[in-house]
Amino acid sequence: MAPIPTPPAEPQDSPDGYVGLEAADAERLARQRGWATVRPLPPGAIITMEYRVGRLNFEVQGGRVARAWKG
Repeated sequence: MAPIPTPPAEPQDSPDGYVGLEAADAERLARQRGWATVRPLPPGAIITMEYRVGRLNFEVQGGRVARAWKG
């Protein structure tokens, strides 16, 4: 029987720390901190809601991160 795979570890990083940053700076910082996927989104974007380990989502308004969340 094959072993049960272990999901990859997620960076120990709070999404709240990205709010207010310029979107490009926030994306660069998130990648440096180990996020595999960084997804900038416009306000009200229709997105899939499945949780993905290692993904950080940014809602960007006026070039700045207005909201950030994992998954």
